[in-house]
Amino acid sequence: MRPQNLDSYWDNVDAELAALPAQPVLEELALRSNEYSTVYALRLTSTGPYRIVGYLCVPTGDGPFPALLQTPRYGSVNHIPDYNDRLRYVCLQIMHRGQRLADQPYAARYPGLLTDGIDDPDEYVYRGIAADCLRGAEYLLSRADIDPARAAVQGDDLALITAARRTGFSLVNAAGLTFYQLNERRAATTAYPVEEVNEYCRAYPEQVDDVETTLALFDPTHHATAIACDVVFAAAGDESRYAPLANALGDHYQPYQLTNRGGTDHDAVDRLVAERMDVAPMSRFIRTFDR
Repeated sequence: MRPQNLDSYWDNVDAELAALPAQPVLEELALRSNEYSTVYALRLTSTGPYRIVGYLCVPTGDGPFPALLQTPRYGSVNHIPDYNDRLRYVCLQIMHRGQRLADQPYAARYPGLLTDGIDDPDEYVYRGIAADCLRGAEYLLSRADIDPARAAVQGDDLALITAARRTGFSLVNAAGLTFYQLNERRAATTAYPVEEVNEYCRAYPEQVDDVETTLALFDPTHHATAIACDVVFAAAGDESRYAPLANALGDHYQPYQLTNRGGTDHDAVDRLVAERMDVAPMSRFIRTFDR
């Protein structure tokens, strides 16, 4: 069920961001740059206030270029965008608060991040993490060297929430959802990181209702109706489990059924995104070579 306070909760996040200047600082990383692209360390101010970090990669040339925002994965480290992406897009990989390079003064714990402050929606760490992604989106979409008609966001639930809250994107490339129907499906799995929530609820049974209240605010199903662009969604397993998300997205839902063959899946999704961004698809794998 859609939380009654969903809009006010996220409007408050937006208001906090609007009250804080982003104060971007760029530092060129010569070791990571070459004749095809320049890589920068980017620092931005997010809610808190908290200084977050990102890798910004700009292709060589006059532009404008298509843009690709990469939201952070669940883990301590995010890497510089893939070399092929650096050739085609102005890429921004965000490191949220607590992750490596953005771990002062707060260092995320793994396991443990998923439940940090989970009993109180206003104190839940993912409130700030989502704000970090929104701040990154604002910065990337504001750059003069991007083509505003060709901007994509890539990632998990955070990518969907970002696209719902920031209207400048023309495509979402989503996969590996964690918050999607988490309240309904967590009891059926012991997989990490969802098991963090199960363990927390076993340890604090009196807080289960509070946990479910918090998690509902981050379920991308409740944000999907606000997404105004197509969503290329890599579906794992039985696609019918994503019916609520598909129904909420309507005609914007563009599923790709994963084959679990890494090269095949990567190249297929890359092609789907590249076609919409009007750039050439690029395989991450060598097809032929000379002896």
